[in-house]
Amino acid sequence: MVLYVGNVNFNLSSNDLGDIFSEFGKVVSANIVMDRETGRSKGFGFVEMGSKEEARKAIHELNGALVEGRNLRVNEARPRD
Repeated sequence: MVLYVGNVNFNLSSNDLGDIFSEFGKVVSANIVMDRETGRSKGFGFVEMGSKEEARKAIHELNGALVEGRNLRVNEARPRD
């Protein structure tokens, strides 16, 4: 299950994001979205968890959690159109 992670501190890397979510299960991938022109973080990303159960636990524990001075928004990612 892929999760949307918003309100991410601009200094966090994709590896940092993966480390945060690995506490709740297997992280298949973690990616911070970067601005193509500036190369800076856009402040959100996506994490793919190994199972729906792990993803739901991560949502429950991390949505609203204070990480690096910002309250994360974590929910199931919507499919791309």
